[in-house]
Amino acid sequence: MTTKASAVNPNVAYGQATLPLSIRSRFLDNINGLKVHMLEAGFETPNRPCVLFLHGFPELAYSWRKVMVELAEAGYYTVAADQRGFGRTTGWDTRYQADLTSFSTLNMIRDALALVSALGYRFVNVVGHDAGSPIAAWCALVRPDVFRSVAMMSAPFGGPPSFPTSAAAPARPGSIPNLDEQLAALPRPRKYYQRYYTTPEADNDMRNCPQGLANYFRAYYHAKSADWKQNQPFVLKARTAEEYAKMPTYYVMDLNKNMAETAAEYMPTAAEVAANKWFTDADVAVYASEYGRVGFQGGLQGYRRGLEPRNVAELFTFSGRTVDVPSVFIAGKSDWGVYQTPGAAEAMRAKACTNMTGFHLVEGAGHWVQQEQPEEVNRLLISFLRQTMPA
Repeated sequence: MTTKASAVNPNVAYGQATLPLSIRSRFLDNINGLKVHMLEAGFETPNRPCVLFLHGFPELAYSWRKVMVELAEAGYYTVAADQRGFGRTTGWDTRYQADLTSFSTLNMIRDALALVSALGYRFVNVVGHDAGSPIAAWCALVRPDVFRSVAMMSAPFGGPPSFPTSAAAPARPGSIPNLDEQLAALPRPRKYYQRYYTTPEADNDMRNCPQGLANYFRAYYHAKSADWKQNQPFVLKARTAEEYAKMPTYYVMDLNKNMAETAAEYMPTAAEVAANKWFTDADVAVYASEYGRVGFQGGLQGYRRGLEPRNVAELFTFSGRTVDVPSVFIAGKSDWGVYQTPGAAEAMRAKACTNMTGFHLVEGAGHWVQQEQPEEVNRLLISFLRQTMPA
């Protein structure tokens, strides 16, 4: 299957053939400096309670298509935007050398606040998946008056960083010296995918991969789903090279391979592709077309901000703060993302979120939980929302 990225006009909304009939695609201008492409459902009825969805990487607002419709049918106004750096949202610097200030955690929160305000809402529920999960948690931590409840998916939120002088400072990505060197020194030399994603070559490796973007997305999504039966995650004891090497290579890559080469090894068979009902050829075409046009770098900046001193310094402002609004965590039972940061899930449940109503691991789902098992995710979300934001 091939795609013609050049035929896509980023200033034009999705055609209705791309989306479920009840979802509308449109643009909003002047959203914290962006022209935002957004999807919405339940817009026909005014004054509904609003649910804002934040996608992860490599995803799009389109990743929420299976959740938005049923929540709208349950009485909510559902909104998902292509976030800064993704899809048809424009106004951000596309270069690797871009000033990362615009991709900082607090500016991503401002993006969400500006969108909520433009839609005429004073408060919403926020739902985030993958990289959108910690941003959703930060939204609720920084502005609980606006983000009245939060649902986090796949990526646990362990809380804001503690000052280095604190004896109780939690482990954070990048906080253990020489982990990269330790991984490279293993008998089977490895490297952590998040560090690879910060390199200048990562965007081109994936965007211009030899197998083509359709096959890249097919293999990458297969590898991280419950369809790849070797996904049997478990709690890691510590952030050490030996423990990290227990994860699949899509998380802890072979040192001499890039992500496109890594993903190629997980390419599903023709029979597996034919049997897949949750990630169809049409779905693959949307991702391949959008990423073929805009590239991956905007999303990759989210990994780079974790190593950006100015971003980290801003977050120290909130040291000791907790997420006190109602919260819930949902992930696939076959998702290694729940465990890739040792201690994060435990810290989220015990300390970071003080009003957590549930921690759910969904059967038959891996990392793409809302796409693999939308019926169960919808059930869990609607139950949570009715406790916190009745329709």
